Amino acid sequence: MQTFVRAGLAALALGIAPVALHAQAAGLKIGYIDSRVILQQAPGRAEAETAFQKEMQTYQTQVQRMGDSLNTLIASYDKQELTLSPSAKATKQQQIRDRQAAYQERVQGLQEQAQQRQSELMGPIMERINQVINELRAQEGYSFILDVGATGGVVVAADTTLNLTDKVIARLKAVAVRPTGAGPSTTPAPTGAPVTQPAGITKPKPPAQ
Repeated sequence: MQTFVRAGLAALALGIAPVALHAQAAGLKIGYIDSRVILQQAPGRAEAETAFQKEMQTYQTQVQRMGDSLNTLIASYDKQELTLSPSAKATKQQQIRDRQAAYQERVQGLQEQAQQRQSELMGPIMERINQVINELRAQEGYSFILDVGATGGVVVAADTTLNLTDKVIARLKAVAVRPTGAGPSTTPAPTGAPVTQPAGITKPKPPAQ
């Protein structure tokens, strides 16, 4: 879930403390949000994540089957290795290498589709969040709205009256957004994390000299 959440909200500011001090010195009106809290409570986010998790199960099963098939091929080669002729060994080793290459190519393709699907699900939600933040900034006259949830943001202490997180969440909930494509997809995707190679897959041994 954390990977899915982190993929959502882009950082609005990286250097919180320096920007805040500069704004204060210039007499500018500043506020801040916590993007992590906003994204966790944003309407449609939970549904998008549920759809994503459901769809990725299909690919996880597909990858597991491919991995099992590859492991079976390798295990069969190991059992027969001592009885195979050099030419037969070379043929089977090439089969294993071809199967490994196909497996890795498929895994990479699934990872790319996962990222694309995640963007499709989160895109409408992120657009609405950014729209609400910009509307709030303009309507209430803020010069800066900083993000304490952004990676690299550092805040030692802050006036809680400047925290606009609840206002943003309230505005988001006023007009709930259903993520595009939250229903079943014809192109399901796995998790945003890389699909790992099944344990036990090893490169075939070279034929004995």
